[in-house]
Amino acid sequence: MEAGKNKKAAIIAGIAAVALIVIMGAVYLVYGPKTSSGTKSITITVVDNEGNEKVYKVTTDAEVLSEAFQDAEGLSVEGEDAEYGLVVDTVNGLRADYTKDGAYWSFLVNGEYSNYGVDTQPVQNGDDFRIVYTPA
Repeated sequence: MEAGKNKKAAIIAGIAAVALIVIMGAVYLVYGPKTSSGTKSITITVVDNEGNEKVYKVTTDAEVLSEAFQDAEGLSVEGEDAEYGLVVDTVNGLRADYTKDGAYWSFLVNGEYSNYGVDTQPVQNGDDFRIVYTPA
């Protein structure tokens, strides 16, 4: 009798887990980042460790920020590929090493901190991106 109850509970738990995954996927599709196709004009501003700014006016068909980097002439962005995408550690040859001195690169979109990584951050026409060297 008890084995039957355990089997029934396992089946119910499995169904609940599948339902939860489906619900989470639907929420992501509705509320997750939205990309757009077509040509866009954006601005990417890099602020280095001394506060100097370099502005890149970019025309791009990119749908996400990491793709737009390739269209910004003179901009160099490097990092490590991780589980959730590119983790930027070097911009225009300047490395921000969190493990060494607590510094990192902040990414802002239209004046607000980005909620996404550079591989998933959508690019919309008129967006203003800032990449800021941020010390500890």
